[in-house]
Amino acid sequence: MPSLKGEYEHSVDNKGRVSFPAKLRKALTPRSQDRFTILRGLENCLYLYPEDRWEKVEEHLSNISDFTREGRMVKRLFLRTAEDLTLDKQNRLALPSKLMEYAGIDGKAVIVGTGDRIEIWSPEEYAIELGKISDEKYQESFERVMTNGES
Repeated sequence: MPSLKGEYEHSVDNKGRVSFPAKLRKALTPRSQDRFTILRGLENCLYLYPEDRWEKVEEHLSNISDFTREGRMVKRLFLRTAEDLTLDKQNRLALPSKLMEYAGIDGKAVIVGTGDRIEIWSPEEYAIELGKISDEKYQESFERVMTNGES
């Protein structure tokens, strides 16, 4: 299964609709061509999962214990803003207004493929997030993550 990758900037109309990038559509499985789950991200962005990849997230969440306060809290806070979306006939997503407000999206959105999910950012928030990371810090993090901390 191809990964979701690339960075795209699109206009958001006054109804909260944004075009879904054609290059990302090509990476979707036939089953998930137009069905997604969207929710608040862990930074000031939105996470968008194609249906088949969302099912893997739900499977992972089902393994978190409901018998611990931390497990309940993580599930509650992660899932409370989740909504199912479908592309319209013009291949647009209608972003929920509460989620647009949370991410500061107004007029334009940056859509970033991050492997198994898509992040949707306001251009301003995205620039701030990228500005927090120097090239040197990125290189150090990349090496650590890609080698699992091995030398």
